[in-house]
Amino acid sequence: MDVHLINPSHISFGIGVITPRWLFVLAGSTPAEYGVPKIVDETLEQIDPSTIASGDVVGIGIHTGNALRGYEVGRLARERGAHVIYGGIHATLYPEEALDLGQAHAVVKGDGDVVWATVLADCVAGELKKTYEAGRIPADQFRPARWDLLSAKDYMWASVQTVRGCPKHCSFCSVWRTDGQEPRQRASDAVIQEIVELRRLGFRFIALADDNFYPVALNDLKLAERRGDSARLEELTSLRAERFELMERMAELPRDMVFFTQITMEAAEDPDFLDAMHKANIKGALVGIESVTPEGLKAVYKDFNASGDELIERLRVFREHGVHVLGSFIFGLPTDRPETFAATAALAQEADLTFAQFVIMTPFPGTLDFNAWEKTMADDTTRIGGVPLTRHWLIPQELRPKIYSPHPVFSPEEIRQHTQGVWDRFYTLSSVWKRSKCTPNLRARLAFVLLSKLYRQMYANTGIATDSARVNRSTTVARWIAKPAARLFRSEPLPELAVPGTA
Repeated sequence: MDVHLINPSHISFGIGVITPRWLFVLAGSTPAEYGVPKIVDETLEQIDPSTIASGDVVGIGIHTGNALRGYEVGRLARERGAHVIYGGIHATLYPEEALDLGQAHAVVKGDGDVVWATVLADCVAGELKKTYEAGRIPADQFRPARWDLLSAKDYMWASVQTVRGCPKHCSFCSVWRTDGQEPRQRASDAVIQEIVELRRLGFRFIALADDNFYPVALNDLKLAERRGDSARLEELTSLRAERFELMERMAELPRDMVFFTQITMEAAEDPDFLDAMHKANIKGALVGIESVTPEGLKAVYKDFNASGDELIERLRVFREHGVHVLGSFIFGLPTDRPETFAATAALAQEADLTFAQFVIMTPFPGTLDFNAWEKTMADDTTRIGGVPLTRHWLIPQELRPKIYSPHPVFSPEEIRQHTQGVWDRFYTLSSVWKRSKCTPNLRARLAFVLLSKLYRQMYANTGIATDSARVNRSTTVARWIAKPAARLFRSEPLPELAVPGTA
């Protein structure tokens, strides 16, 4: 019996930007008696069905965006006589869908780190349950990834997780509802050990794949103090201290390392935290800006963000403390107007954002937005490719719409065109080259340019375009860019690197 772990994707680029960490975590959670798992990441190349034999176990992790392809892979594996197990955020939300459309033998709901060994044992014993309620495990039970199975030539960035959960409640995000609002932080020893292991393999660019690297804002401490809640204040203070401890230890790692993470805008009010990030070589962070207007922020339950000139100043604070920002914006909000797109593009330039992404509002399952949208669609009989619109992730990729709710001002195509236009404006070669000055040398500037262009091809052209020819062309261009970009991101392995603080 072989164990297969598959990350499904309908598009393959040949090279990955960031490692899909869950594959290697489940590999590390696979008991030795079942052999070495066979890992397949379809963002690199699609699976060869002939590698799956009768009696094998196939674990498939799905989110909403790749669920349809995941179900195709599951049916293919079942046809080959394998035991099919689904996990991931979408399978947690829709286990019956995975059992039906994906022909699953079993579905794991929640964190798979610990329960995976039980699932395999039940499979061998012929006692497989339909669903496994894994829930949210504490941080000390998080399994380390098995990075010895990782091919360094396949990815530009490795990934390490330091915390799960986010205390915010943004309407478009499902993380706080699935991973919880209480941050589950790993001890610094476990995190540093993984980082060192990856640097030994030759990775010096590492994404901290966290829901929110800044789980305790200064305002959280003030509120707890104002309420006189000493227990909560002590808890939050301890969590914050653990963050600083981790960053202090990261500062002892080789200075050529580059880390990237995801945080909230509130970190701009916390100069000590930003300075600690800079010393720890956390050189960049994705910041969810979402909208440039107060009305737009209120619409997505994110009115703790700033807007207008105040927003520009806050974003510049990150840069002043040595942390570059990948700003994330949402278009298609009901508050958007013709001037919103131009204003967003101008702000992204004026705020000195190093990278930016411009996504179209999509109602994803598990979010408040989806629940509200689904209710408004209760009497809607719209079907595309035979699939109800409220199950848009099951619509064939080439027929899938980009906009799901009527907009008071724009048609769906107008929103798509305006969004594509902002991507094009931000990622002109001249603009990218100008932004690349933030890097230390010519090699780094070239890597910056290639990564910028690759990012645009992978996330804008293939994600927004409705013309299948343009999608295919963009995929081909992304493959061309990815190969030389990956070479520029590779580094010499440091097999003798010691863990900081050890003899």
